[in-house]
Amino acid sequence: MARIDFYVLGSPRDDARWEFACRLTEKAYRLDHTVHILAPDRARAEMLDELLWTWREGSFVPHALSADAGAEPVPVTIGHDRDSCRAGRDLLINLSDDLPDNIKAFPRVAEIVTSDDDLRRQSRARYASYREQGHTLDTHKL
Repeated sequence: MARIDFYVLGSPRDDARWEFACRLTEKAYRLDHTVHILAPDRARAEMLDELLWTWREGSFVPHALSADAGAEPVPVTIGHDRDSCRAGRDLLINLSDDLPDNIKAFPRVAEIVTSDDDLRRQSRARYASYREQGHTLDTHKL
């Protein structure tokens, strides 16, 4: 079973969620972990791809969109469809609205939640689903 960490941000701003995803990705990369980020759609996957290059001066996180990742291994991949969630990654950062199909393929999953009411409602439903599946859950209020 996976360990699922819910990171609850105090801000309702959607950009706070994306910036925290960059911070978490960078931390995982520096700890030599591989990461897959699941975005809700292609436009936001591409936006996150650009943001990872520019979000903080001095930051370097080698990454690629899943569709662009070639034979050369990349520590961080970004996808927007369920097929992009391939096994073999240490961490899945789920920014989509749904539960990934192959959640058991990842030892750790991060869910990032803002104080937006709709996002909180969706995350509570995912929390309940994860709990029903028997995953280990933890919440971090930031």
